[in-house]
Amino acid sequence: MGFFASVNGEITPAELSRVSVLDNGFLFGDGVYETLRTYGGRPFHLDRHLERLRRSARRLAIPLPDGDGGLTHDVDALLRRAANSESYLRIIVTRGAGDASYRFDRVKGPTLVMLAKPYEPLPDRYYTEGVPVIVSSVRRNHPRALDPAIKSCNLINNILATQEAQAKGAMEPVLLNETGEVAEGAGSNVFLVKDGALVTPPLEAGILPGITRQVVVELAKGLEITVREEPVAVKDLLAADEAFITSTLKEIVPMATVDGAPLGRGRPGPITLRLLEAFRAYARRHSR
Repeated sequence: MGFFASVNGEITPAELSRVSVLDNGFLFGDGVYETLRTYGGRPFHLDRHLERLRRSARRLAIPLPDGDGGLTHDVDALLRRAANSESYLRIIVTRGAGDASYRFDRVKGPTLVMLAKPYEPLPDRYYTEGVPVIVSSVRRNHPRALDPAIKSCNLINNILATQEAQAKGAMEPVLLNETGEVAEGAGSNVFLVKDGALVTPPLEAGILPGITRQVVVELAKGLEITVREEPVAVKDLLAADEAFITSTLKEIVPMATVDGAPLGRGRPGPITLRLLEAFRAYARRHSR
């Protein structure tokens, strides 16, 4: 059991793993990644995560081998070596090692790094009591500058917003897009409930197409909960009956307060809890 890394297929304890200081991922943030967790020791929707990894890599013109067989083999080998009861898993693909310039023709790659460590669940009280969030003063990157749909290794936008949230005692920042509409959290997607309907910003708001986000939409429709993907104003969030954030690591976390003010009744609502129960059952069934 422990924290292990695979670098181009070579597995070592994470603290002994090595990537060149000339790697473009280190020098320029020139890479893409996916974060997963396991249920029952198996990664949740590895297929969807690898599909999104490929989309991100294509946007940066980083080549990946055809087919997922090699990536899946490396994931399985790393998880076996780590031997954790449940694991946090991160897959990183960079352009490779060059000469500390923008001469991409000199880069040899790609570099494939995978990390596996024991999964640390969030405190139970986050799910039973809800968490504080803030509306961040940091705006989400404009899609024509750095498209949030690319899950890139350049996370300064998220870091700045998260630092602001932590300084204010919040668990997650909610970022607005360039028009002032709700986009997403620093590491999550945002949902709200109003009059029994589930509402979430559309992909066109400039957000990451979250794996958990999509699963929640699918589950809600299966539970005959009305789902609307539409622009969300800050006033809509503040006036919501319930709201929650979603991500692979967080699952579904209810919001209790926004900028210090109670959201709805200030505790997890019935639709949020119903979806959390449905999601956890789904996750156990769809981990390979």
